[in-house]
Amino acid sequence: MHFQLTEEQRDLRAGVRDLLAGRYGREALRGAVDGGPVVDRALWRELGEAGFFSLRLPEAAGGVGLGLPEAVLVFEEAGRALLPGPLVATHLAAGAVPGAAEGTAVVTAFDLGGPLVAYLGEADAVLGAGAVPRGEPVRSADPLTPLHRVAPYGDCAAHRDTGALLTAALQLGSALRTVELAVRYASGREQFGQPIGAFQAVKHLCAEMLVRAEVARTAVYAAAVTGDAGEAAGAKLLADGAAVRNARDCLQVHGGMGFTWEADVHLHLKRAWVRAEQWRTGAEAEELLAQELLGEVEGAARG
Repeated sequence: MHFQLTEEQRDLRAGVRDLLAGRYGREALRGAVDGGPVVDRALWRELGEAGFFSLRLPEAAGGVGLGLPEAVLVFEEAGRALLPGPLVATHLAAGAVPGAAEGTAVVTAFDLGGPLVAYLGEADAVLGAGAVPRGEPVRSADPLTPLHRVAPYGDCAAHRDTGALLTAALQLGSALRTVELAVRYASGREQFGQPIGAFQAVKHLCAEMLVRAEVARTAVYAAAVTGDAGEAAGAKLLADGAAVRNARDCLQVHGGMGFTWEADVHLHLKRAWVRAEQWRTGAEAEELLAQELLGEVEGAARG
């Protein structure tokens, strides 16, 4: 199977990266962390105009007419930029919830497998629900992922596989970004008259981070091409691990600096923790994969 990106896919990824770099760079990220709006409505509309949410809608329905592989590339860039908001839910709601495709509506979902809903206070609609329920604010590990407890709650079983894959793409983008941050810091920070990146222990950390991210990238891209539920679960499992562990190792490369509020490393770690609980947890992914493997073994035995 050929997994090289086409020229059009590379251009799409570059275009989204340029858009986010111009509209949601570090200054905007830190502004949101320091008390600015979590969901920038103007940027949300720009994403809608750029086709972020309508990417997989047919052209006849006003969409871009592309597929999961392209959506994964776009969400990878959003994860790299730590763009907050219910991106996955709004994308999944395109064509079903008025305004979602255009970015004029913010749509969240019951994607945490329990009574917690992210971005409820910023949402105009909840995917699969008739109205936006009332909720009680709950403290979140991530300052840019506000949570509310709601009762009763529902789920998004019909969207779980695609939601898990797109969330895996967000995690992949974060994992790749923390590799960049670690390498940049290791190249510029000096101790004993040389960059810390020259020390073997730091080299090993950075190399392990890169391997994790690239393994996750392969799994995410493959699942986007096949559309298989088991592969999407495996991709989510690998991407969650890469995002969390890479953020931890990136923090270690930064040393004491990494623990400060001014550094961005902790934001990647906190976002990775929250995303690991969205759409499909590690335990749920392992259970699904185990069931598939058991089914293959039983099928082989009968054959």
